Amino acid sequence: MATPSKPMLRALGGEAVWPPPMWLMRQAGRYLPEYREVRAQAGDFIALCTNPELAAEVTLQPIRRYGMDGAILFSDILMVPWAMGQPLRFAEGEGPQLQPVRDAASIGALDPSVCVANAAPIFETVRLVRAALDAHAPKVTLIGFAGSPFTVACYMVEGHGSRDFAAARGMAYADPQLFGTLIRTLVTATTGYLLAQAEAGAEVLMLFDSWAGMLSPSQFRRWVIEPTGQIVRNIRKVNPTIPIIGFPRLAGPMLAEYAQRTGVQCLGVDTSMDLRWAATAVAPHQALQGNLDPLALIAGGMALETEARSILGTMRGRPFVFNLGHGIEKTTPPEHVSALVRLVRTG
Repeated sequence: MATPSKPMLRALGGEAVWPPPMWLMRQAGRYLPEYREVRAQAGDFIALCTNPELAAEVTLQPIRRYGMDGAILFSDILMVPWAMGQPLRFAEGEGPQLQPVRDAASIGALDPSVCVANAAPIFETVRLVRAALDAHAPKVTLIGFAGSPFTVACYMVEGHGSRDFAAARGMAYADPQLFGTLIRTLVTATTGYLLAQAEAGAEVLMLFDSWAGMLSPSQFRRWVIEPTGQIVRNIRKVNPTIPIIGFPRLAGPMLAEYAQRTGVQCLGVDTSMDLRWAATAVAPHQALQGNLDPLALIAGGMALETEARSILGTMRGRPFVFNLGHGIEKTTPPEHVSALVRLVRTG
């Protein structure tokens, strides 16, 4: 059951909480020495994601250190294709490496029906974190997440990270029927994956669409808005009250249409977005989340204070969750995060 006293749930419910609740994308990760110690114990990255005790420990580390209002499950957006049977590994210094799916046979071999069963250790992590939060940090909200279908499909088709994901975007143009099959497979798998997180104890769900901004408006509507909206509708049929955050990174002016058509309660906004414009482009009851530049957090000092206070001044009086405009960088000094928390707490 949602606890009304939790600041983040209040903000996502449309209340202008002040000072605003805060958490940071990738707040559990390589910039923290305590994370690096656990990562060394785990072996490889997938082993860490599928070890409930270690993944729960990593999820809780920034809550203990900083007292964030949100704890986001430690995992990765590519655990969904992994759970459907696509070979995945994380090479040190190279990022994710997948066996590309570029034809009907390889896409047809993916099995969304086994995704939830294969991802069972991740849901156990959710249960462990929720129990720890309920016992020791009862005002902290637990956030579950998945990648949105387009962004996950980019990695699945390309086989690795890319600056432009030309293979995936090319497939969307040249063979939209085949690409659509992959997107529909991901909608099915992602729906089940998120519902299982909610059943295990996640109180908020977030959809990351990190590469949405590469698409033209017509492609954005087809491959970002429509699949995201379908996932939201699927979730609503089973769990009509759980808040959902959508983060269509670099959406620009398409953010307004995304907000209207997907049905998400909260819009994550990237560093490039003018928050004043975003506040006028979405409904007054829809929360916004963002959008401090991660490089300002690295810089610290007056640069950090100026940027953070500008965001706070712009968002005062409306539903808002303070966050970064993209994930925290590995070179971020932990003491700068402490300074940011103090800044936001004083409003």
